[in-house]
Amino acid sequence: MPESKILVVMGSDSDFGVMEPCLAALRELGVQYDAQVCSAHRSPARASALALSAEDDGYGVVIAAAGLAAHLPGVLAAYTTLPVIGVPIAGGALKGMDALLAIVQMPPGIPVATVAIDGAVNAAVLACQILATADKALSERLKSYKKKLEDGVEQRNRRLQDKLAGRT
Repeated sequence: MPESKILVVMGSDSDFGVMEPCLAALRELGVQYDAQVCSAHRSPARASALALSAEDDGYGVVIAAAGLAAHLPGVLAAYTTLPVIGVPIAGGALKGMDALLAIVQMPPGIPVATVAIDGAVNAAVLACQILATADKALSERLKSYKKKLEDGVEQRNRRLQDKLAGRT
């Protein structure tokens, strides 16, 4: 069985700056992905087609980023049984709170896992953790990734201790 890949859908190409770290994390973890722009409001037929074909196209998880009304993750989730992870994008008068609430407050039966506003990296890691339940090699890469995070904290602690002791 081929390795699952991740479909990343952005409501606009202006979301790329927020989502670029997501794509970088997926590359770092060695997971295949495709990225698309699709609007729940301006191209609803395309949104439904992407979601309806996602599983047959080899995707195991969908990550959907949207701002303001942020209907894209929910629309995609309505058309697929794949896990959908929503990334609320900061913007507008409410600085992303409207997007966060729109994504997290889904009706029963249409869940969307939701990360923090602009939480693109966590979306990538969560998507990989979902895929890793059936992929031992990816699970090991995730363990290494998290060990690298831990090592970074230890390195920052050593720098702090050096500063406090006047060694820098």
